[in-house]
Parts: sequence; C-alpha cells; structure tokens
Amino acid sequence: MKFSLVIPLAPYRDAEILDSIKKLDYPKSQFHVIVVKSLNASDNRNKGAEKAKGEIIAFLDDDAILDKNYLKNAEKFFDKHPEIDILGGPQLSPLDEKGFAKISDYALSSKFGAWDMSRRYSIQKESLDVDETAITSANLFCKREVMNKIKFDTKLWPGEDPKFIEDAKKAGLKVAYSPEIILYHRRRATIKAMIKQIFNYGKVRPFKESFFKTMKMPFFFIPSIFVIYLIALIIYLGFNFNNLKSYNSLALMIPLFLYLTLCLIFSVYDSVKNKNPKAIFFLPFIYPLIHLSYGAGMLWGYVKKRFKDSSVG
Repeated sequence: MKFSLVIPLAPYRDAEILDSIKKLDYPKSQFHVIVVKSLNASDNRNKGAEKAKGEIIAFLDDDAILDKNYLKNAEKFFDKHPEIDILGGPQLSPLDEKGFAKISDYALSSKFGAWDMSRRYSIQKESLDVDETAITSANLFCKREVMNKIKFDTKLWPGEDPKFIEDAKKAGLKVAYSPEIILYHRRRATIKAMIKQIFNYGKVRPFKESFFKTMKMPFFFIPSIFVIYLIALIIYLGFNFNNLKSYNSLALMIPLFLYLTLCLIFSVYDSVKNKNPKAIFFLPFIYPLIHLSYGAGMLWGYVKKRFKDSSVG
C-alpha cells in the first residue's frame, strides 16, 4: 500500500475532509484512512502513524479539503525525488470561503501580515530544503521510517509541527515543499476565533525553543516588541495628556504612524492582488489583530514558562 492518511480529530468535531478523500483520483486499494480521536492532536498523529500500513504517511487536518490529484502529485514528487523524507505543500483558502475568513486569509498570506510564515498560505516555488515557515502538519507527507526517528511533541499544541520539522532537520532528514501538493484549509470564521488561534501560536513559541534560539529568527520578536511599545506609549501619553503636541510625544508616536501607514499601503496592495476591493476596509484592522495577538501570546508564553521553571526549581 502506498499511502496512509492520518487525521487527528477532537471528540466533539466532524471530519469534513472525508468527503474530499472519497473524491480523490487515486486507486482506493493504494491508500487507507486512519482517524484518531482525542484532545491531543500530536498524540493522535503519533498513534495514527503506529497504525499506518502505507509506505508514506500523510498527516491531514480534519477540516481540510483535498485537491483531487493530491495523492497523484505526492507520488509523482517522491518518485522524482526519492532522497526526500518529508514533503509539504500550501494550505490555501477554500474557493467557497466567505466573509471574515476569506479576508483574513489575505492577511495570513501577506508578507506584511505574517512575514515568512505567509509562505504556508500561498503558492511558492518548489524547494528541496525548507523549514517551519513553509509547511505545517495540516498538509504533510512523511516516509514511514521517519516516524521511527522522530515523533510529534505531545506537550506542544499548537506549535508541534514547527518542532517536528526542526527535529527532522536535526536528525539529518530532508524536508521539501511542492506547490502541487495543494490542500484547502478553512480559516477562522470570527474575529474571536482568529485572535485565539494566533495568540496560541505565539504562546507556544517560548516552550518550543530557548530565547536565544529564537533570537536567530528575530522576526518572531517584532510583534512582542510592538505590543510593549504600545503599552509604554499609552502609559506615557496618559501621564502627559496635557502635552500631547509636545516634541517628545510626537516623536514617540512616529513608529505608530509608520505602522498605520504600512497597514493602509498593504491593505490596498493585498486587496488588489486578491481582486477584492472590499478588503481595503477590513485589512487595516485585521493586520493589527494578527500582530498584537501573536505578540501578546508570545509575551504570555514567556511569563508562563518563567513561572513554570520557578515552580520546578
């Protein structure tokens, strides 16, 4: 058997992805589906891998939609590049996505909205050497022997996939990206849900790696620095309310003015790029929500880690 499709599923959710799996243009005898239910997605993936019978394991999210040539394209890639151990591809917004979810996808796939992480949500060039900024566990193929060397960290969620990719590269495994491995993944439908998602992404970063290791990828710190700057600015202006037009007050607000200007510029750019003029009115608010949510989450993560380390000590 060629493929095992592993789907981690929370007990209270339905696996929407099963509908598109039935429509795959690939011999049914050459793949099987493994659904593992519990609240720990990492543990579900590890347990699913243990049940895998295929040469290659595909880890998929329950609310995703697969392109009909998904497995065909994966097989073609591994045949062409047998040296590759792990393969990922873009998780794009479904064509029928609407409302807030659709526009938030524009922000997540924008360089301004998510910097290098935007590579996950848009079509990029094929690469035979990628890291966590390009692929996620929502759309991930692994040769079965990979799971004998590394596992998903059951103490991390979300954020288990960046750790998995990092551990794979440390173990000398080859990780690649193909724009033909297309999966459609639904974005959060409400502002509250998106804020929670991005906050959690930031919160687990300090638990994934040390502060000094994160310093090698300084763009992860920018949202937190911006949060600290805004807090300090609010406090300063609060104590100097009667002198808002003073040189010091205006000088301190320059970074904020520059940021808001960039929000407007990229709102226009990303709206034009996605051929949706209405997005111009929403993106200036969505970008800050993403940046502030991640920054606040990362700061909270460091606080939690500090208290955890203190309690252990």
